[in-house]
Amino acid sequence: MDLGKITSLTPAVLRLLIRQNDSRITTTTGLAKGYLQANVAILPNHLASYFEAFCRSNPAPLPLLYCSQSGETSCQPLAKEADIRKDIPKYCVYEKGQFVKTVSNLQTFTSEPRTDSQHSVPLSQQLSDMVCFYLGCSFGFEGRLEAAGVPVRNVEQGRNVSMYKTAVPCVPVEMFSCPLVVTMRPIPAALLNVAVEVTHLNPLAHGAPVHIGEPALLGIPDLSRPDYGDPVELQPGDVPVFWACGVTAIQAILSSKVPLAFSHSPGCMFLTDIPDSSTSIITPTPNSDNPPNNQLNPELTPLSFLVSHNPLLYSLVSRRAVAKIRHLEMIIGEDPGERGIKALFTQDELLRSCLALSHSDSVAITTGFPTHYMQNPPDETDGPPGAIAMATMLLSLGKKVTMITDRRALEMNKAIIDKAVETGVLKTAIPLVTFEDTGPDAALNFLCHHGEPNKPRFDHIVAIERSGRAADGNYYNMRGVNIKHLVDPIDDLFIAAKDIPGIMTTGIGDGGNELGMGKLKDRVKSLMPNGSLIACDVPAAYAITTGVSNWGGYAVACGLFLLNTCPSHQRYLKRGLGKETTTSQEQLQDWTDNLPSVEKEESFLSTLMQFGIRSGKTGNLAMEVDGMTFHPTHSDIITRLIKETI
Repeated sequence: MDLGKITSLTPAVLRLLIRQNDSRITTTTGLAKGYLQANVAILPNHLASYFEAFCRSNPAPLPLLYCSQSGETSCQPLAKEADIRKDIPKYCVYEKGQFVKTVSNLQTFTSEPRTDSQHSVPLSQQLSDMVCFYLGCSFGFEGRLEAAGVPVRNVEQGRNVSMYKTAVPCVPVEMFSCPLVVTMRPIPAALLNVAVEVTHLNPLAHGAPVHIGEPALLGIPDLSRPDYGDPVELQPGDVPVFWACGVTAIQAILSSKVPLAFSHSPGCMFLTDIPDSSTSIITPTPNSDNPPNNQLNPELTPLSFLVSHNPLLYSLVSRRAVAKIRHLEMIIGEDPGERGIKALFTQDELLRSCLALSHSDSVAITTGFPTHYMQNPPDETDGPPGAIAMATMLLSLGKKVTMITDRRALEMNKAIIDKAVETGVLKTAIPLVTFEDTGPDAALNFLCHHGEPNKPRFDHIVAIERSGRAADGNYYNMRGVNIKHLVDPIDDLFIAAKDIPGIMTTGIGDGGNELGMGKLKDRVKSLMPNGSLIACDVPAAYAITTGVSNWGGYAVACGLFLLNTCPSHQRYLKRGLGKETTTSQEQLQDWTDNLPSVEKEESFLSTLMQFGIRSGKTGNLAMEVDGMTFHPTHSDIITRLIKETI
C-alpha cells in the first residue's frame, strides 16, 4: 500500500496502522479527510477542573471535544475501539514543566505506581490517575478547504503545518497561563472569503481565522522559522492566514510545571470518527457553561475586508453587520442639498473606516472649515457635531481620543468641548491640541513619540469637514475663495501618515474640497462645481462621501456600535479568546447611550449657535446645517440611522 492510498483510509483503519508503528505515518496532516482530528493533553486528575476551565475560557485554540473520566483510555463519543495509549503516531512527555522526550506509545506509563531513581519525579501519577482532554484540530477542516477549491499549501508541499507562539496571552486560569499558539496557512487573496466561511462552519476545528495579514501584529518575527511544524512557502498572491491552534495546550502544560503530563507531538493527532461537518460540542461534561451549538446562523458568517496595506491587515465582520453598515452608507449618501455628491460615492468606505477604527487604540480627530471668512468666528456648523459624535462613541469603546484644531480656534473649541460635557453630549473631556509647521520633521514628531516611525502616538486620524489643501497649495471654500490664512497645515499629518506603518486615515466630506477627499480628486475635478480649483489634493486611506459631513460622523458612531455588537467581529478582535458570551446589558446600555440622538445633536447645535458658529451655505446664525434646518432634515437622518443600528 503506497502513501497515496493511505490518505483515503478511514480513521479506524489508520488508527490500527498507527498502533503498528507504520513508518509511512509521520504526521496526520492530509489524512482522514472528512473527519475531525484532535489535539490531546493528559493531566493529573486534580488539575482537570482547572484545565477544563482554561479550555472554556479560550475556546478558539482549545475547542473541547471530550474530557475523559480519570484513567479512561477509550473515548466512545469520538471513536470506537480507540486506545489513547497507542493511537497517536508520537507523544510528548513533560516533567515539571519541561519537555523530556517523545515516545511512540504510553503503555509504559500504565503499570502499577513505582519509583525510578533516574527520575526526579515519582512515577506515582500514572494514566490511571489522569484525565485526557481531546481538543479540536485545524487538520479537520483541510479537506473541506480543498473541496471548496482552496489550496492547502502545507499538504501540497508535503509538510507539517507551520505553528507559531504569539505575543497574545490566553485568558489565564489558576496555574494555566500561556501565549496563544497559531497555525499559518497561505491562502490566495481572492479565496479568503471561501476559506473564512469554510472554517467558520467548523467551530470544533478552531473555526474562522483569528488573524489575517502581517505576522508581526501577532508578535511573530519570522514566518520561515516556526516554533513547531515545518516552514510552508507562500505562493504569489497568497496572504498569511492564522488560525488558533491546539498546541496552545502544550504551552499551558509547560507553564503549569505539572509533575507529569503528556500530549500529542505537534502534527501527530488523534483521528476521530466524527465528521468534520459536526458543529456541536459533544463533551459530556456536567455543568458546562458552553451549550451545544447545533445551528450556525448564516447571517453571522464572516466576510473578510482589507483594512490596511501597511501593515497588511484584514478584518472579519458578519454578513448581517455588513448589510447594516452598507445601509447606513446609503442613508448618509442622500443629497437633499443637490450638490451632486453621489457622483463621488464609493461603496464600503464607511465599512472599511469603521473596521480600521475598531482595531485602533488611539484616534485623533480634526474638523474646522472657516468658510465664513468675513465673520468671527469663521467656522460653520457642519463638522463639529459629527466629530463629537465619533469621539464620544470611541471613548465609550475604550479608545483614546485627541482633537486637533487650528490655533486661532483653540480657546473657543476648548469652551465648546467643556459645554458638550456639561450638557451630556460628550462622554468626557478630551485633549485638544494644535499642529504647526515648525520644520521638515514637524509632522513626524507630532505623530510619533520622539519622531520614531515605529512608535506612533495615534493609529488613526479622522478629518471631518476639514478644509483641505488644493493642488496649488491653497485652501478654497465651495465658492472658490482662498481661506488659507485661516487654516493650519494639518494636511501635513495625513501626508506623513502615508509613510508611517500602522497609522490609518479617514476623510469625511460633502463637496470634495475637504481634507482626505484627495483620494477622489479626479472625480471631484470633473464632476463637482469649481472642482478643478477647489479639489483637495491630499488623500486619506478612506474617503467617506455624504450629503452633509455631520451625517458621516453619526454613521461612523453607528458603524462602530454595530461592529462591537457583532459576534464574528468581536471574536476576531479577541483572537477567539475569552468566553463567548453576549455583551453585558450594562455595557450595551453604555454604548447605546453614547450613540448620536436627535436630542443630543439638537443640544450641541444650539451650543454652536451660542458661540456664533453659522450655517455653511447661508451664513445664518440658526438651527441649521448647510442651509437645511435641523428639523426635519437632520433630525430625520439621525432617526433613520439609529433605527438601522439598534
